[in-house]
This record gives sequence, structure tokens and C-alpha cells, in this order.
Amino acid sequence: MKDKIMEAFLFVAEKMQTNRYITAIKNGFTALLPITICGAFCTLFVNVICTPNANGISLANFEMFAWLENLNPMFTAANYATLSFMAIGLVVLIAIELGRVYDFQDNSLPLIALASYISLCATVVTGTTDAGEAYSVANVLAVKFTNAQGLFMAMIVGMVSTEIYIRLVKSGKLDIQLPESVPTNVARAFNVLIPGVVTIVLISGMGMVFNMIFGYSFYDAIAIWIQAPLTGVMTGLPGYLLLFFVSTVLWTLGIHGTQTLSAIYSAPMLLALTENMDAVLNGLEPTNILNTGFISCFTIITGAGLTGGLIISILLFSKRDDYRTIAKLSVAPGIFNINETMTFGLPIVLNPILAIPFVLVPAISATFAYFMTTIGFAHVVCYQIPWTTPTLLSAFLATGGHVGTMITQGICVLMSVLIYTPFVMIANKQAAEEAANNQAA
Repeated sequence: MKDKIMEAFLFVAEKMQTNRYITAIKNGFTALLPITICGAFCTLFVNVICTPNANGISLANFEMFAWLENLNPMFTAANYATLSFMAIGLVVLIAIELGRVYDFQDNSLPLIALASYISLCATVVTGTTDAGEAYSVANVLAVKFTNAQGLFMAMIVGMVSTEIYIRLVKSGKLDIQLPESVPTNVARAFNVLIPGVVTIVLISGMGMVFNMIFGYSFYDAIAIWIQAPLTGVMTGLPGYLLLFFVSTVLWTLGIHGTQTLSAIYSAPMLLALTENMDAVLNGLEPTNILNTGFISCFTIITGAGLTGGLIISILLFSKRDDYRTIAKLSVAPGIFNINETMTFGLPIVLNPILAIPFVLVPAISATFAYFMTTIGFAHVVCYQIPWTTPTLLSAFLATGGHVGTMITQGICVLMSVLIYTPFVMIANKQAAEEAANNQAA
């Protein structure tokens, strides 16, 4: 039964890792990371450095740094240019990544995907003034189509438009035959002309027909049928814990669980974080406890499985020279949340003794941090940070300098040490028994 379960996990994980769409989405979100981090830091600078506030925690509250308030337009503009256009960037990146999977290098591909996406977006914004008068503005895109709210439609349209365009181009049936005297680059542009036109018009036509049949747009359908349910599951504690339980189980089988499942949770987690950042910018309280920043601060600190706790436990209590050697080599990478030396060096992979705490610790850490945030001891994480940011500093930056969150993160690491220690003791006993058996033999 154990072998069958393991084979089933490996089969599913392998299919996910080799699936071209999941690979394109995963690589697209990875390439988008510098943009989201830039926007997050701009939000942080606006709220913690450049804008005086009632709490007095901003540098601009001090008279000698009052000039920092003049920098607000710069950071606000950079924030808008990054976080408010994530969906646009993701469409382009997914098209490029999926094109690489097909070994299809065409500069027109991401532009075709982007045009297809925009063709599904409403270009008339309506509303009412403070006086109650209705108004409409034509030839504009609402921010919901360009920021994190549009990520789900961006993923779908990026993949569908790329598939259509590549298939049409590779079929060769829509090529325009030109004389051999025409330069190659000009001929190439004409060969992809009709496939590009067909792709954009087809996607736009599908959006129009969908609206005529159902009475609402394709974007609204995704928000109702996919985005809302998936976000509800991922941003609820049970669904979150199940997701990272599966992730750590995959790690114990030698599969990078974080990357394998990132295509599933990246969009809802990133949307939750950007909603928090928007709330902070508008002077409101952020409400989404579980988000991308929470993952970095409390679920994968020191690496998947919180192996920093294992390193400390081994250095304090292990009697095994092999474990202590690997742990010493893993200290520096562990500070920056890199743990492959532990997972594959000890190894934790296919090690039933260490696999148990490796799977349990992230769930316990996340649950504890969730509870501490709920009672107000820790703050809701509002800012995206690089995943290599060291422990304590990551909590400090991700919450705009909140000490309680730093303490909570430190406690999570200490808890991981306590949970790993009994299993380190068992490994000591196992090594002693093996040595005794070898001497007897």
C-alpha cells in the first residue's frame, strides 16, 4: 500500500512537472517576481519612509527627514507601473514561455497574446459622480483588467491564444506566398500576418458570443466560477495547510514541491497580497492573512520544511558525524532559505524518520502564525519580499517594521527546533544500532 501511494504521488507530480501549461504558468510567475517585489517595496517606502503618519513610525515624521515626502510621486508612479500592470506582464510572459516549450521563437507571439487579452476587456468605464450623475469614459481599461485581479484571465488567454497562433503558423496553410527576392524578415512578417489576425479576431469573437449567451463578460465568468472559489479555498487555513502538506510530501519524494504546486497557488496568493497593499495605500486595514508574503515569512522560512530548525537541532543534539557535517555546510544557505543541502544531503528525501517532522513543521508554524495574527500579536503581511530574505528581517520588511511579527517568526523557528529534536535523537539511536550490528557481523 505504501509503495502504491508513493507511486501515485510520483506519477501525479511528474505529470504536473512535465505539463507544458503548468510549466509556462510557473515560469511566467517566476519571471514576474522582480516586478511584484519592486511594487511592494515602493508601497513600503510610501507608507514607512515618505509619508508622515499618526503612529510616528515613518522617517518623514522627523523634521530632518520631512523632505522625503517630496519623493512620494516617484514611488507612487513606480508602484502603479508595476503592481497595476501584473496581468499585462503575465500574458506576455506566459506566451513567451509556452512558445519556448514548442520551440517557437517569434517576436509577434507575445503581442498577439496581449492583443487577444485586451480584446476581452471592457474599454468603457461607467460610474456615478458624487452628485449622483452617471458618466462613462470610452477607450480606457479599468485597473481590474491590468492588476492582480486579471491574473486568472491572463493565464487562460495567454495559453489559449498562444496555442491557436502557433498551430495556425505551423500548419502553413495561411502563409502568404511572396517572391524569393523579398527579404526573409519581411516574408516572415507576412507569413504570420493572417494567423495573427485570425487569433485576435477569434478570441475577440468568442468573448462577444460568450457575452451574448450568458449576459456577462468572460472576465466576470472567471471571477465568479474560478477566481472566487479558488481564492476562497487557498486563502482559508484548511485549504492552505492541505496545499503545503502535499508540497512537503512531494519534497520527501525528491520532487521540488514548492515549484511543482506554485502554478496552482501563485495567482490567488498574489491577489490576496496585492489587495493588502492596496488597503494600506488607501489607509485601510489589510485583511488577507494568508498570502504570498505569509508563505515566505512562516511556511518556508529557512527553506521548505523549516529545515533551519533541523540544522540547529543537529548542531545541538546530534551525535552523528555525517549529520553534523551536512548541518555545518547548510548553515550559510539556510540563512537565505536554501535547503537543498539538507533535503538531498542528509538526506530528508525518502528518510522516514526525518520526513515526519519535515511534513508537520510547516503546518504547525503556519497555524501558529495565523492564530497570532488573528489575535493581533502579529500583523497581516502586506509586502512582497525576496524569498531569500533572512529570518526576522523578512518579517520586519513584510509588515513594515512590526516587532510582534518578528517575534512570532522567531518562535516558529524555535518550535521547529523542538519538533525536530526527538527525531534527531531517534536518528542517533538508529546510528548506534547500525554500528553495533556492523560490529557483530
